[in-house]
Amino acid sequence: MDARGIIKIGMSAERTLVVPPERTVGHFVPDMPMVYATPMMILEMEMASGDAVRDHLQPGWITVGTEVDIRHIGASLVGSLVRTTAKVVAVERRVIRFEVEAFEGERKIGDGRHARGLVNVEMFNKRLGAK
Repeated sequence: MDARGIIKIGMSAERTLVVPPERTVGHFVPDMPMVYATPMMILEMEMASGDAVRDHLQPGWITVGTEVDIRHIGASLVGSLVRTTAKVVAVERRVIRFEVEAFEGERKIGDGRHARGLVNVEMFNKRLGAK
């Protein structure tokens, strides 16, 4: 499958999340603040990126995260409403590149770039089974 024929620059998606205690750094690391953890913000950015293109993929194909270059620039407390956006900015044969951002209200709390690779699920599972 060649993404260039089906994925278009500008495709986008958005996710919202009310920050739960189990998504905070304090949940994972004792004595740390109960604020939205960077890996959890990146997870939402990756998921929004996948959401932006999922419905355009051929049956049997998915995208998997391959690169992240993210800044976490603002803390968010438990109960905060966080909105994460992803927009396609480049399309290669098997790689889709995104600009991603996260906001609490109008305040930007994170931004960066993310790439996802196209994967045929059957072939992927066969390769994993051979290991």
